[in-house]
Amino acid sequence: MYRLDGERALVQTLDFFPPIVDDPRWFGRIAAANSLSDVYAMGGVPLTAMNIVGWPKELDVEILGEVLAGGLEKVREAGAALCGGHSVVDKEVKFGLSVTGAVHPERFWRNTGARQGDVLLLTKALGMGPISTAIKRDKADPAMVEAAMRQMATLNKGAAEALAGLEVHAATDVTGFGLVGHSLEMAEGSGVGLTIEAANLPIAAGALALVAAGVTSGGCTRGKQFYGERVAIGAGVDRALADLVFDAETSGGLLVAVPEGEVEAARRRLRDAGVEGAASIGHFGAPVAGEPTLRLQ
Repeated sequence: MYRLDGERALVQTLDFFPPIVDDPRWFGRIAAANSLSDVYAMGGVPLTAMNIVGWPKELDVEILGEVLAGGLEKVREAGAALCGGHSVVDKEVKFGLSVTGAVHPERFWRNTGARQGDVLLLTKALGMGPISTAIKRDKADPAMVEAAMRQMATLNKGAAEALAGLEVHAATDVTGFGLVGHSLEMAEGSGVGLTIEAANLPIAAGALALVAAGVTSGGCTRGKQFYGERVAIGAGVDRALADLVFDAETSGGLLVAVPEGEVEAARRRLRDAGVEGAASIGHFGAPVAGEPTLRLQ
């Protein structure tokens, strides 16, 4: 963030990655939605965006045109202006955006600040990690691919606008560090404990079956290795779900801590805004010395 004055601050963010789906237009949409998400996760509004492209010289530039067209669709949907960008020759396709947004310097959402008694909301279903891996391995059926592409390309704009004006104590989005990584960051940075109710987690159709069959991204293994000792998983939690919460998400939903008294208003607003999959997934409490910060039960 860069403060301009007492009423205005800029949010600067950048994100890009290789294709996670075969369709170039959908890849462009997903990468752009993912890049724009960091602005929404701070309660901001995107203003401008610039393309970031890595492209193999032997690959048809008409395909690149489809990728860029998909990205432009999402920039326009966000109400922002595309101001150009930069491309380089690369061995692997890469695409994303550098985004500038605006937010009030005293009313933006931090990823810390959750309080004891707060409820944790999640605005998109989990499962994009295993589904993206299944797509790469040609193990995802067409219906699963279509549903996943639509979810990943959905902007967090509707969720951010629906929650604007409510008492949001902390917020972030769920991306490469998975649900565990991003929720732990919120809890540890806030000095509170977090209990997540496994039964309340929204899960994309087919994702648990893929995990049960051993289809997970590399992010799942890395997440378990890095975060495992800071997480307590209840004996009754489904084994596949216990893995899924560590897996990386692409263009995931917002993760928002609100006071219990704001939960019904938040859920009503999200429902009215057409935010599918939003759910209350847990609550923050007092940290317990010597015990893991996060409990999944």
